[in-house]
Amino acid sequence: MYAVELDRSKRLLVISAAQKVTAEEAKMVAQRIGEVLQDVAPGFRVLADFRGLESMDSAAARHIAKIMDALAEKDVASVTRVMPDPRKDIGLNILSQFHYGPDVTITTFETLADAVQSIAAKADSPPS
Repeated sequence: MYAVELDRSKRLLVISAAQKVTAEEAKMVAQRIGEVLQDVAPGFRVLADFRGLESMDSAAARHIAKIMDALAEKDVASVTRVMPDPRKDIGLNILSQFHYGPDVTITTFETLADAVQSIAAKADSPPS
């Protein structure tokens, strides 16, 4: 199961994956993200929450790559992941190397609280 939410005021796209994610679900999310990002200006941030993820079909990897490409094309500034169990990484770190540019900051946290705190701190700091 996947969920996608865009908070325009905070310029934050939240992607949540839970339970057993099928390739078809990942494909639908890739399409949904393309729709959601149409009017988003460069420099937005992503929070990817994998706390509830039990497993993901290996065939979903190509759709995850499409999601990453869509985010990169829209000039995502940062991706913050919540991954309590590193064994469930599903290859995100490897895919990130090929689908995000060097300017995209990627951080991973074990808890949602730490991830949200990091995002808030970055939002409060002046641009460099």
